[in-house]
Amino acid sequence: MTGYGHGETDYEGTKFTVELNSVNRKQSDIVINLPRDLVSLEPQIRQSINENISRGRTNVVVSYHNGSTVPRKLALDVDLARSYHDAMRALQKELDAPGEITIGAILQAPGVMRAPEESFDSSATWPAIERALRAALNELIKMREREGKHLAKDLIGRLKAMRKQIKEIRNIHPDVVKKYRATLLERIQKAGLPIASDDERLVKEISFFADRSDVSEELTRVESHLAQFAHHLRRREPVGRTLEFITQEIFRELNTLGAKANDAGISQRVVLCKAELEKIREQIQNLE
Repeated sequence: MTGYGHGETDYEGTKFTVELNSVNRKQSDIVINLPRDLVSLEPQIRQSINENISRGRTNVVVSYHNGSTVPRKLALDVDLARSYHDAMRALQKELDAPGEITIGAILQAPGVMRAPEESFDSSATWPAIERALRAALNELIKMREREGKHLAKDLIGRLKAMRKQIKEIRNIHPDVVKKYRATLLERIQKAGLPIASDDERLVKEISFFADRSDVSEELTRVESHLAQFAHHLRRREPVGRTLEFITQEIFRELNTLGAKANDAGISQRVVLCKAELEKIREQIQNLE
């Protein structure tokens, strides 16, 4: 499920910002970007997110801004600059190369002059960052909940469509054996076979067909699974993986029902149920 959250807090004049965004993914995947001095806080941030989000790719960006008006000085490494200068002079002498070693060349050497950096005690700043993280998580969760409610409405509509088809199959099913018996007798008459309608062989054949095409158990299990699906959909806790399991069980029962039906009307309605269920399966992969 998708969502975005933003949180800010202040610590001794420095504003810390936490931004979260999540996109659909079947499993949980957390990517955290932290300033160098705060890298040690990654386990706490990861734990906080795992306690609230169980699915999706969640990107976390922690940044800071120093609002202080105190001038900040560049960091100069004089010892490193002296080493570069000595190395340059030694190389010039070794190669007997003409030219002047300027201060500009030394300042451009890596590490000699650095931009001013903030230094933070991660354990001291954690309470402030945690507050910003909580605010961002609350905002993210609310957005995901709104999406979840919209998704739930769609799923409920598809469940109703499937229940309608299952109800129609229940109404059709009792006539399947009657139609088979009538068709079989018609074929016997057209073939001119001397078999009476109460012939024992005919009765056994019809009984065998009735037993083989009986889908009452499958219908009952599908109805039960649909009821369980609707029940879990109303729960306030993460149910995505539970709904995936129930969906697999419904597919299995529909496959058995379609194989045993021996009736075009039932088969057609089974196909319609599978079409709705396939859309449900695609949706719940994104459901928390």
